[in-house]
Amino acid sequence: MNYLFPELWVLIAMVGTFLFSAFALRWPVALALVGGALAGCIVGGEGFPLRHFVEGTLVYLDTIVLIASAMVFMRGIQANGLLEWVAYGLAKTFRRYPATLLVLITWFAMSAGMITGSSTATILTTGAIAAPVLYRMGLSRQKTGALLALSGLLGMVAPPVNIPAMIIGGGVDMPYIGFELPLAVLSFPLAAVIALSIGIRSVRSIASEELKAPEGKPSLTLFFPVLLLLILIFAERAFPRHFPGLGLPLDFIIASLATPFCGRRINPLRVTREAINDALPIMGILVGVGVFLEVMTMTGVRGFVVDLFGSLPEVFFWVGVAISLPLFGAVSAFGSASILGVPFLLALLGRNEIIVASGLSLLSALGDLVPPTALAGLFAAQVVEEPRYLRVLKNCLPRALLIDFVGIAFMVWARPFESFIFHWPTLPRVAVLLAGTIGFVLFAFLVDLLRRRRWGECG
Repeated sequence: MNYLFPELWVLIAMVGTFLFSAFALRWPVALALVGGALAGCIVGGEGFPLRHFVEGTLVYLDTIVLIASAMVFMRGIQANGLLEWVAYGLAKTFRRYPATLLVLITWFAMSAGMITGSSTATILTTGAIAAPVLYRMGLSRQKTGALLALSGLLGMVAPPVNIPAMIIGGGVDMPYIGFELPLAVLSFPLAAVIALSIGIRSVRSIASEELKAPEGKPSLTLFFPVLLLLILIFAERAFPRHFPGLGLPLDFIIASLATPFCGRRINPLRVTREAINDALPIMGILVGVGVFLEVMTMTGVRGFVVDLFGSLPEVFFWVGVAISLPLFGAVSAFGSASILGVPFLLALLGRNEIIVASGLSLLSALGDLVPPTALAGLFAAQVVEEPRYLRVLKNCLPRALLIDFVGIAFMVWARPFESFIFHWPTLPRVAVLLAGTIGFVLFAFLVDLLRRRRWGECG
């Protein structure tokens, strides 16, 4: 075992420097990651390997480009009024069926995370738009904040953009292909169950006079950018021989070009500048993650962590995964995905890598609810104007434990999930998923009918 001690000291130096810089010195997470990587080089006797630092900054270049383009698209459809009109349309259509509206508005709140891969961006965009609807349905500030925080977390896990899964895959040279169905199975049912568990006892129907239409006039052209994006994504996957593989970043850019001509008039340059400013912290973290991971590989720390966890008894291994990934994600969910997610995936190579990476990404995302940072809870509390964000986290705790259990179960029973997700033909898989989605909505609608029958008007 003596040959492992050098790697152990390097690991302690890297993680210790990272945590000290992030919490004690209050450096940005990206800079703290680079500081931890530099400490690892010094303790490992590597000096300052400039080449590895440069290569590390480019590890997640394609993911960085994807985030920037997705954020531009998200800001575009927010500025032209599409998001406000969708929220208003859902509330107006299902105002007398609060349980159904609760599930649908939760999925709507997740949509920004599905595009940007960021829980905070989700809470501050679609979450902020959904919050007034949740208030009018009868949810308290604490419950509304909890639902927004959890929606942001599950939104960053849902397809098509899941940055923790991209980070984990990039660490083992696994392309981000085939993740859509596993991530959909993980995120959307959980979101529906969590929404009903938080609000089913509190929600009520909304009076028509409580709803205020957004400025401007709605039109079908509002949906053209989203429709164009869906067509591009679907065509690339359904007809790979006949349709050029543009890639998600170019898909987002092409769809973004249509946003100034649909809905409200917007200034494309101003929207783009704001979007890039919003994306800069995330892109900086990815640069730091790439450098940190490159140094872990160079010094042998990554192999040491894989051997360490791979030698544990199975029960202790799963307990370690369930606890360590969310706790480390308190500093950064992306940092947790790279520092622990990649070694955990390597230790579980006997199972389907896509399913395992999906489950690990869910546990990494949980870090956004862990104090003292708890970014999802903190921003959700700001949106609902709750001065003590711990009150929001209190409502999140039992649902976070459920998410942790589901993530572990998804990886433990990876083979049964693999037989459903990958061994069935595409159309039956999609049909089952659509049926399941419709089933959740019908279940919520049935709950509304039972409430109406028992108590009269819902709520």
